[in-house]
This record gives sequence, C-alpha cells and structure tokens, in this order.
Amino acid sequence: MHIAKAAGKLRGRQPKLSKTKRKHLLDLAAAGKHTQAELAELFDVSRTTIYRELSRATN
Repeated sequence: MHIAKAAGKLRGRQPKLSKTKRKHLLDLAAAGKHTQAELAELFDVSRTTIYRELSRATN
C-alpha cells in the first residue's frame, strides 16, 4: 500500500456525484422545489447521500 500511495494509485472510494452534478443538486435544493427523496431519485443516489452533500455545503 505504501508503494501504491507513493505512486498516486491509492485514491480511495470515488464520489457518487461529479462536481457538476453536486452543483446542480445544491442549486435544486436551494430552490426548495424538491424534497430530499425526490432529489435522491432524480440523481439516483440514496437519501443519505443527499443529506451528506447538503451538510457539507453548509459547513
């Protein structure tokens, strides 16, 4: 693992949402027209992911 980390190959789990999808999610959530469950279905992620992304945006 040390060799992989030194070579930049060890990156961990990839995010579920790309940067553009995350920005779009935050824009829709700020508009207040959709519930978290609707956003989760729209972006094909769990509600937990939606709550986590909204929490990260406010911190």
